[in-house]
Amino acid sequence: MTIFPPPDPDPTALRQSLARLRAARGWSYDQLAASSGLSRRTLIEIEQGRTTGSLATWHALAHAFGLSLGELLDPLCNGHERPEMKH
Repeated sequence: MTIFPPPDPDPTALRQSLARLRAARGWSYDQLAASSGLSRRTLIEIEQGRTTGSLATWHALAHAFGLSLGELLDPLCNGHERPEMKH
C-alpha cells in the first residue's frame, strides 16, 4: 500500500475568503475586531498574508461570522478534493 502525503492547504484562498466575508457584511476591520475580540492589526495582517493566525484566531472569527470552524476553514482545501469521512 502506497501512502501519499496530504495535499498542501491553500492559505491564499483562506485569507481571500476572510476578506470576502468581511466585505459581504460591510464590516470594517474595526467592526470585525469588535465582533471577534481580535486586534485590527491581526485582521489586516491575516488578510494581507503576513500571518496565518492561530487556531484560536480562526475560532474567534468563526464565531464572529456565525459559521462553524469547518465552514470558515473550508477554503484551505481549494484545488484538491476534500477527504472522505470514514465511519
